[in-house]
Amino acid sequence: MTADNSVRLDKWLWAARFFKTRSIAKEAIDGGKVHCDGVKGKASRVVTKGMSLKIRQGFHEKTVIVEGLSDKRGPAKIAQTLYEETADSIKQREALAVQRQSMPKTEGKPDKRQRRQIHRFKRDN
Repeated sequence: MTADNSVRLDKWLWAARFFKTRSIAKEAIDGGKVHCDGVKGKASRVVTKGMSLKIRQGFHEKTVIVEGLSDKRGPAKIAQTLYEETADSIKQREALAVQRQSMPKTEGKPDKRQRRQIHRFKRDN
């Protein structure tokens, strides 16, 4: 935990174990994959308790509320206490996971029949 209660966004994302390195966290922030309170984040932005962060990682998009501050990367159990994911975010991620699993699985490029199935599936959902 920090004594002065100010942590850079890239450091906090790294300490909370959302990204493996600070440089990857900075790339994600610069790429627009992290939003702070609805505004595109900057790596140097100061994170405060109660701040809402929207983080996109691959297919997953998480909305978390900052519960604690740390500038040191520790065990995963401690990192999980630094934030709390919102209930809406959990429901949305689970729904998208189910939707992705129900899509037809193909090897390589889909053929004409499979493309029609995919378009039909997307149109119905």
